[in-house]
Amino acid sequence: MMNDAYTVRPLKETELIKVSVPGSKSITNRALLLSAMETGKCRLSGVLFSGDSRAFLSCLKELGFSLDINEEDKTVIIEGTGGIIPNKNAAINVGSAGTAARFLTVFLAFAGGHYVMNASEQMCKRPMGPLIEILRNVGVNITCTGSEGHFPFIMDSNGINADEISVDTDISTQFASALMMAAPLLNNGLRVRLTGSRTQGAYINITLNMMKQFGYLSHETHPDSSSVLRIDSCRKTEEPGKSTADFNYNIEPDVSAACYFYAMAPICHKKVLVNGVHFDSMQGDIKFIKALESMGCSSKDTEEGILLEPSVDIMYPGTDIDMNDFSDQAMTMAAVAACASSPTTIRNIGHIRLQESDRLNAIVTELTRLGCICRPIDENTGIRIEPAGMHGASIKTYEDHRIAMAFSLIGLKIPGITILNPGCCAKTFENYFDVLDSICVPASP
Repeated sequence: MMNDAYTVRPLKETELIKVSVPGSKSITNRALLLSAMETGKCRLSGVLFSGDSRAFLSCLKELGFSLDINEEDKTVIIEGTGGIIPNKNAAINVGSAGTAARFLTVFLAFAGGHYVMNASEQMCKRPMGPLIEILRNVGVNITCTGSEGHFPFIMDSNGINADEISVDTDISTQFASALMMAAPLLNNGLRVRLTGSRTQGAYINITLNMMKQFGYLSHETHPDSSSVLRIDSCRKTEEPGKSTADFNYNIEPDVSAACYFYAMAPICHKKVLVNGVHFDSMQGDIKFIKALESMGCSSKDTEEGILLEPSVDIMYPGTDIDMNDFSDQAMTMAAVAACASSPTTIRNIGHIRLQESDRLNAIVTELTRLGCICRPIDENTGIRIEPAGMHGASIKTYEDHRIAMAFSLIGLKIPGITILNPGCCAKTFENYFDVLDSICVPASP
């Protein structure tokens, strides 16, 4: 059964793989929050409908927001309330959505009210402690009812009174994005001081770009090793005649999802085009395509989307790469590396051990299961992968969508690879294996 296991089959004999992917998870969930802060209707198109986004929508509904959801058309219309929560006494469940967990916690703390906050078992294991501590320091009462520093918890807030808040970006840039997006709710705005190694990170840049698109003003300075963002209070844009009523916003295709297909170019020696993905995307994972170019691929941005071509030689070299700023693709790069002709080193990804699973350990464990030589390096913040004679095996996915999708790629080249619990992909790309089926040889009757 599909829910239990998926055995990967080879690709069809075709020169070009051409697919479409859903809308961006990162942009969808930011757009849902920013739309709720508007003062009129926002129509979002190209919306991703997945476990994460449905959890976010469910929370907004419990909070009293008016929603018109059309999954078939991939649209959501949200009646914004200017930052006022319609139901200030609510119980919400963010599911496994890290974005909903972090963004809504800060949004509700800044807006004020009494909230019972719950999450899936997986999300309850992920870190919330630094964000909870930040909010407690500005007067929010948070009582963790399970493990301290984690979901579930009860939050009581009368709003906050702060001029500046500091946040470390090393554990999760979602903490920083949450504070940035909620900052306009405060009467005098807020200075958000970003510290750590990812102050200019891709996901922070997505947040800044989207806030600008929605009309919020921010000013950035670099007084020391940190980055300080001064974010103005609501309302908002200096553009004359700019109105937020009946605002339309189109969501880009998910570049993270596209990367699984682009990885097929070197692994399977195929040309790949993902509809609607272009180099002007605001998503940081677009860097993955450039990383594949360092391994011999070549790219061209066409009207339909980026076309990636493999190198002339079927075999391609490994690489030495810092993936700190697009670490969601560390698993995908590991799959590409396992099929390369020379070793690969992936550096500066220690933070992925605290995501949906301990992703660094999962990479090492599952590649080793396949017969590849893989070990952690740099005090467990990176990995080195040495291609070896791989063989079929059943891949444990740790309830992690990115492990499932990434390791399916190796199965396109190595027979006998089965992905356990493929349904975990519903978190961000629920029909991934259906799309994979469409480009693979049919299963034997």
